[in-house]
Amino acid sequence: MTSSDLSPLAGLLAAHAGTAAPRHRALWAFDARLAHVARTTSEPAIAQMRLAWWNDVITDGVKGRGEPVVDAMRATGAMAAPGLAGMIDGWEVLAVEPEIGPEGLRDYAAGRGGGLFRALADAPVAPDWLDASGQVWALWDLAGHVHDAALARAAGDLARTLLPQADAARWTSALRPLRIAYTLARQDVLEGRGAPTGISRRFALRLMRIALVGR
Repeated sequence: MTSSDLSPLAGLLAAHAGTAAPRHRALWAFDARLAHVARTTSEPAIAQMRLAWWNDVITDGVKGRGEPVVDAMRATGAMAAPGLAGMIDGWEVLAVEPEIGPEGLRDYAAGRGGGLFRALADAPVAPDWLDASGQVWALWDLAGHVHDAALARAAGDLARTLLPQADAARWTSALRPLRIAYTLARQDVLEGRGAPTGISRRFALRLMRIALVGR
């Protein structure tokens, strides 16, 4: 697995995970692989087949050997993380559904966002606030990258409804990268913005401030 398997933001967040950083990088790279399927596959049936391959990988101890992200997940223990199947289900919504309505958007957020945060936290039984925080993050990320303006607005609207539940968070030091990710998303959601497409100097300073002072 190389640095190109991670977005700049994912790399920065993983760097705050301490000794768990390799595991975090592997999970972010897994999310990026699923995103690539959703972004580059125009035929729903083919997208389902590609996602089914990843579903087989997480339930099989051999399949995918030699694929860099698969090898990294197995080497770091990320392959045993909770939430991986949910992430696949969440990305399948974007890859397969021709139009994403409110129910599909909720399914995407719960699967991709809730699953990713459970995986990063290594929490088989996650508190509601952790799941909601992951959903807010996923909706913020979608709003910043989708080309459909109406879908971006719907994602932001849904994220705002989840903020009260996510704000009940009790972040521990081990969850520092997730706290940073959620706080970045929360600030933008309140301002009606989605995730940026790159890391500007201003955004990097925001991230640094949140990491240091929590807001």
